[in-house]
Amino acid sequence: MIVLDVTIMNIALPSAQKDLGFSDDLRQWVVTAYSLAFGSLLLVGGRLSDMVGRKITFITGLIGFAAASAFGGAAQDFAMLATARAVQGVFAALLAPAALSLLTTTFTDPRERPRAFAIYGAVAGARGAAGLLLCGLLTEYLDWRWTLYVNLFFAGFAVAGGMTLLRRSPRDDAAPLDIPGTVTAVGGLFCLVYGLASAELHSWHAASTWGFLVAGVVTLAGFVLIEGRSRHPLLPLRVPGDRNRGGSYLAMLITGAGMFGVFLFLTYYLQNVLGYSPVRTGLAFLPMVAAVMFAAQLATIVIVPRIGPRIPIAAGLLTGAAGMAWLTGIQVQGSYPVQVLPQIVLVGLGLGFIFAPGMNTATSGVGPADAGVASATVNTAQQVGGSIGVALLSSIASGAATRYLAGRQPTPLVRAQAAVHSYTTAMWWSAGVFLAGTVACGLLLRSGRPAGPVGEGSGENAHVPAVL
Repeated sequence: MIVLDVTIMNIALPSAQKDLGFSDDLRQWVVTAYSLAFGSLLLVGGRLSDMVGRKITFITGLIGFAAASAFGGAAQDFAMLATARAVQGVFAALLAPAALSLLTTTFTDPRERPRAFAIYGAVAGARGAAGLLLCGLLTEYLDWRWTLYVNLFFAGFAVAGGMTLLRRSPRDDAAPLDIPGTVTAVGGLFCLVYGLASAELHSWHAASTWGFLVAGVVTLAGFVLIEGRSRHPLLPLRVPGDRNRGGSYLAMLITGAGMFGVFLFLTYYLQNVLGYSPVRTGLAFLPMVAAVMFAAQLATIVIVPRIGPRIPIAAGLLTGAAGMAWLTGIQVQGSYPVQVLPQIVLVGLGLGFIFAPGMNTATSGVGPADAGVASATVNTAQQVGGSIGVALLSSIASGAATRYLAGRQPTPLVRAQAAVHSYTTAMWWSAGVFLAGTVACGLLLRSGRPAGPVGEGSGENAHVPAVL
């Protein structure tokens, strides 16, 4: 529900803009308002989950997210819609780490845990394609407002299940909230996400882009220094300091950046070049969803328990690189069965090998007191990676299209060729991102069976090998 809303609103935006009558300059802020609130508050949401209790945080996040969705669906102007999206992001920052930490602390049995994370990873890897299909159905047969109202059904079922099935977790209220860490984490992540959004909206040369990016990096560096000295840190450095967990966070960040090339540019290609409808575009991604689910089950249940996360995650990144490179063969007069289908299946296999093992490893060996913030770090890595992918690959594609059109007569065919050239250029870069991730994660992650999970009531996570 959380991540579907990013994909859904990207597709529903033209209809919402036409209905509410706001300008092109304001349109992107419907997406950015959500990303800013979500990305900057995730670490705080994870810590609150540990302090207040995961079940309470989970239910609160669901109810708040649903209420904000209803408010946005009833929007009468841009301000009302943008406000609703920002509030959605706030409650998503509570909900996302609470959901993953509940999974971490509930499934501690070595036989159950891989299956649980295989399902979770399959859902995470398939979310973009599912969002495309769901949004296509809702916008084509109902109304753009239903892309928000649909969250009421999701949240309703989840609240009922959570109230009935989830156990109350003990609160970690002995340690106060790390105020300096909270301020620097929120400020640094806000500046970083805003700077990347500014790069997409304006350019990499804009003062707002570099000013916010530099401020974000400096503030986050200060955050690391503060956490190293704090008695009750917001993010204990032992959490990302473990080589396997640190490597998994890196894999999530790289995958968040690289997979942007699949969903956005391939969606543009299918709809703008091949003329697919939104529903047909969503259906075109279903084989990729099946590949993600199959690979997630295979990697998490069969491979990781035997040999650890290093080989499957590195292999998934390498497979993603190969699939993205293969996708660069798309043409103006292209064929989906030949130039798209086998390629996205290969990418889907790669994503399945990354997401489920990566999320499992990123929360393995973490004590209950750190479960929320460890889960929040996974989501933060994905969110920041996605923001980097949006800003970097969009600007690369735009520049490639401009250079292709230079000196050419802008006929409809030439414009289509320029568009395809821009998509394939971005896909090559996306393949390079995956390939770089293969090397980095292959060096950082360790071979061997992963550390066992730490269940509720266990001691502090005091014996985690650190590299920071």
